[in-house]
Amino acid sequence: MNRPFPHQASFRDSVDAMFAEAVALMDLPPGLAEKIRVCNSTYTVRFGVRLRGQIHTFTGYRSVHSEHHEPVKGGIRYAPSVNQDEVEALAALMTYKCALVELPFGGSKGGLRLDPRDWDAAELEQITRRFTYELSRRRLISPSQNVPAPDMGTSEREMAWMADAYKRLHPEDIDARACVTGKPIGMGGISGRVEATGRGVQYALREVFRTPELLARAGLEGSLEGQRIVVQGLGNVGYHAASFLSSEDGARIIAVAERDGAVMNPDGLNIDDLREYLRKNGGVKGFPGGTFEPDSAQALELDCDVLIPAAMEAVINEENAGRIKARLILEAANGPTTAGADAILRKRGVVIVPDMYANAGGVTVSYFEWVKNLGHITFGRLERRQEEDRHRLLVEELQRLSADTGLGWTLSEGFKQRYLTGASELELVRSGLDDTMRGAFQQMFAQLHNDSRVPDLRTAAFMVSIRRIAESYHSLGL
Repeated sequence: MNRPFPHQASFRDSVDAMFAEAVALMDLPPGLAEKIRVCNSTYTVRFGVRLRGQIHTFTGYRSVHSEHHEPVKGGIRYAPSVNQDEVEALAALMTYKCALVELPFGGSKGGLRLDPRDWDAAELEQITRRFTYELSRRRLISPSQNVPAPDMGTSEREMAWMADAYKRLHPEDIDARACVTGKPIGMGGISGRVEATGRGVQYALREVFRTPELLARAGLEGSLEGQRIVVQGLGNVGYHAASFLSSEDGARIIAVAERDGAVMNPDGLNIDDLREYLRKNGGVKGFPGGTFEPDSAQALELDCDVLIPAAMEAVINEENAGRIKARLILEAANGPTTAGADAILRKRGVVIVPDMYANAGGVTVSYFEWVKNLGHITFGRLERRQEEDRHRLLVEELQRLSADTGLGWTLSEGFKQRYLTGASELELVRSGLDDTMRGAFQQMFAQLHNDSRVPDLRTAAFMVSIRRIAESYHSLGL
């Protein structure tokens, strides 16, 4: 049986404690830090849906943390553990995250207290559409005010239902598709959104391995190739991160922790095979490509180079922080490390890449989707063929010069094919995401490197975010 992950402080308390540590190193006008910290509003709704011959009542939340920029942005999760404290903490993290990666959004978050595994697709659609109606009545879903996205327990399917429900309620809104992001391509989604958070994790880890000072702090060296990585949670984020890191960067995923236990292989797991096995069997027990451990928490404590918690909050806490052997922790989940555990790990010299940076890929590509929906045109549609024509002119001129001068060289077919093909939407999205993750990392690391008072990347990230939010409020006259 899996042992629980106890922690002393609530999720919101941990976020506030980390915020306070950063604020203590800053010179903010009186009262501004409190204005930035507090959650502006939280809406709680209880609604009934007739299912299976009776009325079932569901409780949902939508929290708005900060409106220094609008619309506010944040996912909607479906989970039995959803509560107001959790939603407000996640909304706060969204505010700081958007500020760190320089997106024009305030922070929001929502959730429904239900286990999606308890309901079939038709029932979930009824529940989702009713929840959308309740949010729409309070202007808590709108292209210009509040834009949800997928989170734990939801996907592009639920976003399609929400977008359709919103459009039916607001048929005159020409920008209705922009009311949510993370939609299917056919409903205004964008290429690369499903993989975005996992891809952002990959880009974040690449930035760390390009930074010798951080590697030295963690006691690591070299490239990502061959690094031993443990992933906790093989959902959308964990799967894509593990798949990209192993197939494209040569890292070894030596363990994956899931609900029913963990599967381990020191030579590396085949992530695609494991994902397919998990899909078919509902768990990792019995997977032939590794050794099964019924206590999934054991995987967090394995000797490894990089630990990637990619599921729930507070899985690294005061109880187990002293046993974590990873040299580097990259937080793909929101709030996986409590404030108390963070302090313990920092004293031990463990480098933590904070969640507000590490998992920002999802909201970054959501921003691209939102812009695409408002522009009503696919990225690359106007310029792709013109770009190909200009490249073709250059290639033809080079080949002519070679023939006229008798040099005798030719361009390889592989090069010509790649150079003559204009960028697709997916390539543009990945380029924009890579640029965003690089820029945010440089700002965060510069704060750490240039200020000896800053103890770690998390504090540095908070300081960059808080400063930008403070500047926004100053521009608004506060």
